[in-house]
Amino acid sequence: MSALKDAARQAVDRRAEELIALSERLHADPETAWEEHRAAAAVPELLDRAGYQVTSSYLGLDTAFHARIGSGPVRIALCAEYDALPGLGHACGHNLIAASSVGAALGLAAVADDAGLTVEVYGTPAEEGGGGKIEMLDRGAFAGVDLAMMVHPAPVDVAEARPFAVSHSKISYAGKSAHAAAYPEAGVNAADAFTVAQVAIGLLRQQLPASSRVHGVVTHAGDAPNAIPERSTGRWYVRAETLAELAELEPRVMRAFEAGALATGCDLEIEPESKPYAEFRTDETALGHYRANALALGREFAPPGQAARMNRASTDMGNVSQVVPAIHPYIGIGSLPATNHQHEFAAYCVGGAAERALLDGAIGLAWTGVD
Repeated sequence: MSALKDAARQAVDRRAEELIALSERLHADPETAWEEHRAAAAVPELLDRAGYQVTSSYLGLDTAFHARIGSGPVRIALCAEYDALPGLGHACGHNLIAASSVGAALGLAAVADDAGLTVEVYGTPAEEGGGGKIEMLDRGAFAGVDLAMMVHPAPVDVAEARPFAVSHSKISYAGKSAHAAAYPEAGVNAADAFTVAQVAIGLLRQQLPASSRVHGVVTHAGDAPNAIPERSTGRWYVRAETLAELAELEPRVMRAFEAGALATGCDLEIEPESKPYAEFRTDETALGHYRANALALGREFAPPGQAARMNRASTDMGNVSQVVPAIHPYIGIGSLPATNHQHEFAAYCVGGAAERALLDGAIGLAWTGVD
């Protein structure tokens, strides 16, 4: 092991208890997309104490931050996600993502000058459907970065990210209320519009590419059984292998929602919740370094299969990878049969296996930065 890598590891090890405490703090206090005010304040505290120059409310986004140290010619960016899922808390382990990125930053800070690095940490809100990184890219973040990195918790270790491109839409129908027993003919049923749309989507699936995904939830569809629902709302995702394929697929799905409006007489509104997430473009050289470093730490990469499928999950880190070299490996927390976005997975995101993943991820990223 090189002296630089040894120094980076020692720097992480010295702060291990503080990094674990940060992860536990985030896990116990989940905040959803664009509402991560306490997390955005807590995550950069260790960086500030380590000498990083921290900018809060970065680029005008209240729950984003940027931290920087070093003056070397090679710029390494570490992405810290910290938003949670509605109703599920940290069931995707963003508490571990944030803590491992901070840990890697502490390790690299110890060697930045000797390694010729400038190290940057981007606090990136609203990954779970809000497109925080896309908003940051649009405002100038990541410009000139040589490598962007993060590790994401999963049931098992998987090196390469292969996420779907995805669009996120809010669907709203407006109808007309009426007494459901006395004057049903006077109503225009906004709940029925979703029923028609979902049947149409179900029938459409036979003609969709096998790798595509269409899924969503109805979030509101009336208030009383004896009143024809006058408004209904939902959130829908459409996923495809690439942005190009998504651009062809999404209009076909949207026509199903138009069918719901046409059949019921409702007015339809479709509102994008963010710009589409892109597929991921992996920097193979950097991923090779990470893979070797993870193996040196005793990690084992899972073979392809159901347990390893978290690498297909969409992420706005894909958009970053289209602009700068990037890697997004997955690090296992030994959760099987629990998988991401389950209450049981959230429980695994604290404790012994999660702590090892946090520290291994931090050291693995730091070593990759050195390489």
